[in-house]
Amino acid sequence: MIKPNWILQRAALSPDKIALINVHTDEQWTYRKLKSEILQWIALFRKKNLNKGDRIAVLARNSPELFPIIFACGLEGFIYVPLNFRLSETEINELLMDSGAAILLYGKQLEKQIESVPFQPKVNLHINNTEQMKPALHVNRSDPWFMIYTGGTTGKPKGVVLSHEAVNVNAMNTIVSWGITEIDKTINYMPLFHTGGINALSIPILMAGGTVIIGDAFDSEEALRATDTYKATISLFVPTMYQSMVHHPYFQTSTFPSMNVFLSGGAPCPPNIYHHFHEKKLHFKEGYGLTEAGPNNFFIRSEQAQVKIGSVGKSMLLNEVMIVKEDGTPCRSGEVGELYVKGNHLFSYYWNQRKETEVNFVGEWFKTGDLAKFDEDGDYYIVGRKKDMIITGGENVYPQEVEQCLLNHEHINEVAVIGIPDEKWGERVVAFITVYHQQHYDEEAVRNYCKKYLGNYKIPKDFFILDEIPKTDVGKIDKSKLAKRLLKEAGK
Repeated sequence: MIKPNWILQRAALSPDKIALINVHTDEQWTYRKLKSEILQWIALFRKKNLNKGDRIAVLARNSPELFPIIFACGLEGFIYVPLNFRLSETEINELLMDSGAAILLYGKQLEKQIESVPFQPKVNLHINNTEQMKPALHVNRSDPWFMIYTGGTTGKPKGVVLSHEAVNVNAMNTIVSWGITEIDKTINYMPLFHTGGINALSIPILMAGGTVIIGDAFDSEEALRATDTYKATISLFVPTMYQSMVHHPYFQTSTFPSMNVFLSGGAPCPPNIYHHFHEKKLHFKEGYGLTEAGPNNFFIRSEQAQVKIGSVGKSMLLNEVMIVKEDGTPCRSGEVGELYVKGNHLFSYYWNQRKETEVNFVGEWFKTGDLAKFDEDGDYYIVGRKKDMIITGGENVYPQEVEQCLLNHEHINEVAVIGIPDEKWGERVVAFITVYHQQHYDEEAVRNYCKKYLGNYKIPKDFFILDEIPKTDVGKIDKSKLAKRLLKEAGK
């Protein structure tokens, strides 16, 4: 069992080791400083007369200052609720009401934005406080630590409640399965209101005694230079970030000698991104995760990832995975079904949505809503979201397969494939694309290209060229906006 107060023991073991670095200011925190800041926040929380189980909402941009609050909440038995600062004031207030937050901490950069949010009490998290108090140490591993709201692209955002055990088992699973050690350093531009920014690498690396280098507003040159400056060893970015990075001149000139592996997550990665890294003999691979489960679930060796492009490998040591057909029976090799996951890294429940929690579990197995398959070697591939599958003329079309085909075309930069209602076919396959140079784009040539790799029913009936494909706040393509756009235009 991993004790909830492990961060204090890590500070005792590695007091002078660098725990956190701010990319923008080069401010560096040792584990000793991190512990000191944690104890100061505990003292401040005690003055606020908060009770175990209270929700502490936080609205702030990425910075090292968030981590002592995270750990202080955990040590005192509070639930840390990070909020997306890109939301409107109405949306922020709705989440504050839904969570029943006892207090809202906000970053000074968001002071003007927060003025119009009617919630009270609000406290600037950049306050001076030197008093320290030790934690009460009355926290159990089953107690909630985080409540992270999902993106809500398909409806109302859900508050995903993660216990100490879930967070810590994910961290330990990552350490032992991925081989994380105290020499590891990660560049993190993933938002700290998202599980990818908190739990994918930051918490595991801090548990191992490594260093988390924090960036805020993503800039490809800054991220690439920071990788070399701070000698990062493992980093996670989303595909849209990689698209910008691989085309930057700095990427062409550096060999990134310290990097063991670049990780991609959050969305399927275009094959051309792999090629850019392989040409430079750099290790690159994809992962898979979701807020409700870890988020880390799979491991693939870098050498295998180079051969099996798109595979996420096999399940990690401390969790299990299974692919299930519609009738509930397990899939065989090559068959597509829904991915189920099991393990102590799973979330506890959706906040105020117990029924929604129940319908997403089959015993101890969580139904991810993602479609997947595995090959004869037992390596897994994510096919796409179950809700995104298109049924046209009675045939199943998996958008990700069509997207990957189109992304291999030399003139296409980004792609989103969706299904829209059609009187003849039931659903119609359509593609939204951005191109590198519109003068070189030829739709008929693209259709002929698709015929080499896709069955006719999979080829989009319509192609829509956009200047930019809409994204969510964590860099995922927002297909719901594209569908709404088409339906709105059809209704004109």
